[in-house]
Amino acid sequence: MAAAPLKQDSGAAGVPDGVAADELAATLNAWFRREARDLPWRRAGFGAWGILVSEVMLQQTPVVRVIPRLQEWLTRWPTPSALASEPPAEAIRAWSGLGYPRRALRLHACAVAITEHHDGVVPSDVDELLALPGVGDYTARAVAAFAYGKRHPVVDTNVRRVLARCIEGHGEPAPPSTRRDLAAMEGMLPADEVEARIFNAAAMELGAVICTARSPRCSECPVADACAWHAAGHPAYLGAKRQVQKRYEGSDRQVRGILLRELGSTHKPVTAEEIVRLWQREDQRERALVGLLADGLAVEVDGGYTLPST
Repeated sequence: MAAAPLKQDSGAAGVPDGVAADELAATLNAWFRREARDLPWRRAGFGAWGILVSEVMLQQTPVVRVIPRLQEWLTRWPTPSALASEPPAEAIRAWSGLGYPRRALRLHACAVAITEHHDGVVPSDVDELLALPGVGDYTARAVAAFAYGKRHPVVDTNVRRVLARCIEGHGEPAPPSTRRDLAAMEGMLPADEVEARIFNAAAMELGAVICTARSPRCSECPVADACAWHAAGHPAYLGAKRQVQKRYEGSDRQVRGILLRELGSTHKPVTAEEIVRLWQREDQRERALVGLLADGLAVEVDGGYTLPST
């Protein structure tokens, strides 16, 4: 039998009646302290630069792939100034295999901006973080909260799903809205900065390992008794719609990857003739090359094409 919903905590703006933000946060935080995965960026002493790099890597790459590459990256470039001192081509080479290599360019541009405008120290202020190249709302707040312990709501896909189910009673979250999503999470954050930081991480962890999109494990959820969706019997839930991944073999994405690997395999220009030999279909080859040039991942130089040097 479902437990009666908890009473609303006074002062928890944006939290519907029936939910006690303080009780839910305390329960979820206690679970996180016991059960959280041991991830490098959660360990004591893991610096702000490492957290910024990890957040960018994790945006579109699974945790298991990020962990070893993150360590390689931070061993080579332990500070923003270390990365900024090398050309962006080296960041692209080091990114090989992680996918979406424009993230490497954004990280390099961030490193340059941090070095030039913040004396090589990742800023703690959200507005200053947002001013860095390629840093958006989520990343800025994640760095401020997890690296510096600032009390900011941090909302990713997992958090949005947890809030939708536990607080709103919906099986799936509404379309993203930065203002609405941040307000909902703000209403759940404990007043204490330490507990707020943990709650941000705990909500993400819950969505990643328990309150998953396709197969939520409600019987193992530490806050199931306070979950509006669970109490209502999981109404109108058909499971997350599975998006069919477009075939990689023979796709433009594959051609981009082939060209980018060739550019990264040498410090000399890759000639037009060499590029022709990399892929037979001219239309795909041209689209891939034009796209790499437009994205700043390749530049045209005398004798052919290279990765960017500035």
